[in-house]
Amino acid sequence: MSQYREAYVNLEARARRKQQDERRMYFRRAIENHAEQLRLQAQLMEFPDLLSGDRRVAACRQSV
Repeated sequence: MSQYREAYVNLEARARRKQQDERRMYFRRAIENHAEQLRLQAQLMEFPDLLSGDRRVAACRQSV
């Protein structure tokens, strides 16, 4: 009976650690995605003329 109890406790602990690891990885991916979005946005802000180019093309099409 003692061996069964120890095995059950080990399974519970393993499942709990796995759940904690999954949650940790979920938050880590969210933080990495957020950091990547900020980095890309900062890079795009270095070239505002490229962002406004789409508006100029649309304005030219409407004026024709």
